[in-house]
Amino acid sequence: MTEDKIKRINELARKQKAEGLTDEEKEEQAVLRREYIESYKRSLVAQLENTYVVDDKGNKQKLTERVKTKSEKNKLS
Repeated sequence: MTEDKIKRINELARKQKAEGLTDEEKEEQAVLRREYIESYKRSLVAQLENTYVVDDKGNKQKLTERVKTKSEKNKLS
């Protein structure tokens, strides 16, 4: 995500609060927001893939995906 795109997201947000957006601007805003979210997710995943937990004995363990329990899955529904 480039700095210009982030500036444009913020411009559209300010305009939306001040006077509203045209249909084209709303569509542009949605596309830019989705792109921003996807970029953020990719960055977070990359960071987590390079994260290790060190136990008391100094052993490094790579983070693994947590398995959700049945009750956790029900809360999401």
